[in-house]
Amino acid sequence: MVERLSWKKLAWELAFFYLPWFIIGWLFGGLPWLLLGATVAMLLWHLHQQVKLSDWLWKDKSLMPPSGTGSWEPLFNGIYRLQKRNRRRRKELANLIRRFRNGAESLPDAVVVFERDGAIVWCNKLAQELLGLRMPDDNGQHISNLIRAPEFVSYIADANYDVPLEMRSHLNSARTLEFRTMPYAEGEYLMVVRDITQLKQLEGMRRNFFANVSHELRTPMTVLRGYLEMTEDPEMVVGPMWPKAHGVMTEQLSRMESLVEQLLTLSKIEAAAKPELDHLVDVPAMLDVLQKEAQALSGDSEHVLTFEVDTSLKVKGNDDQLRSAISNLVYNAVKHTPPKAGITVRWYRASKGPRLEVQDSGEGIAPQHLDRLTERFYRVDKARSRETGGSGLGLAIVKHALSHHDAELDIQSELGVGSTFSFTLPERLAC
Repeated sequence: MVERLSWKKLAWELAFFYLPWFIIGWLFGGLPWLLLGATVAMLLWHLHQQVKLSDWLWKDKSLMPPSGTGSWEPLFNGIYRLQKRNRRRRKELANLIRRFRNGAESLPDAVVVFERDGAIVWCNKLAQELLGLRMPDDNGQHISNLIRAPEFVSYIADANYDVPLEMRSHLNSARTLEFRTMPYAEGEYLMVVRDITQLKQLEGMRRNFFANVSHELRTPMTVLRGYLEMTEDPEMVVGPMWPKAHGVMTEQLSRMESLVEQLLTLSKIEAAAKPELDHLVDVPAMLDVLQKEAQALSGDSEHVLTFEVDTSLKVKGNDDQLRSAISNLVYNAVKHTPPKAGITVRWYRASKGPRLEVQDSGEGIAPQHLDRLTERFYRVDKARSRETGGSGLGLAIVKHALSHHDAELDIQSELGVGSTFSFTLPERLAC
């Protein structure tokens, strides 16, 4: 190990260098000229060592120092140790930055680092997708110049980050974004941006759910209360109004019972874990029973019911959930199809798997309603739905039951022609 350079070592080196020249000059004369020559030789030697050092630092890419002698050897080795230490520190810092960036890229939220003056330092890929930023092109750009929404510009200008900012996305007004900003490093801030569109939709659905349930239950309860108050008069119980009152109360109780039953069914399907799809479901036998029930439900309407069923096609799945899905589709067709019109139910093996189709020849559904039909309590014609006893929960039940079987409800409809509700189960469930 080379010792570090010291004044004592340097003095001894100079003494040993000049001593021979001093002795020769003292013995043979010309001492001043010999000392001058020795000094010039030493300066040239130091100049050569300086050139070697400069070439190593600026031209040579090798980490290893050049060979040195005398006082230059500890200098070369000292610089080599310093470079080695700096390289190790840079490597550690690069690894730390890489781990931070990898962690930030793995986050489910957009992340932006910006300076106190608003200049962008870095952002992850999700921020580029969600906010429209581009890296490294936007590095150093003021963030409010790239996100020009007035509420965001005020948010950055006020620099009051105690309360998160919620606003519509400047790129897609259908999205709602939440901005949370916190101090990150000296003079820098870390902004986390989250897409809360689905959360807002769920909150709206929850509010609508309770409002709709309250509304749906309030109507029959009001009717029942009114008729029950009438029964306080003994003459009304035996009078001509009683048969009508009794029929209305029975009808309203049936409506409440149906609503509660559908709510419980929907709640049960949503709360249940995805079932093991290993139970054999005899769909042809199920459709045979549903055909009789649909005929009874049709009654005086005299719908023309046609069931085209592949009696050999059975599937694996959850019997209760599939029965709920199929029965709701069949019952909806009967309830919403005009009297004496045709309804066709098909169960067959398609190219992608077992397929059920329920086709009616009713009035059809306008395109703007199709995407919302599976929402809870959503009804195209509320007045007509109440007349037919519809609650707006049937297709929501169908949607969730099918999702547990890796299937989706497909709705095709044309005004004045009719509608077709269908789904295709995965081929692996066919038996």
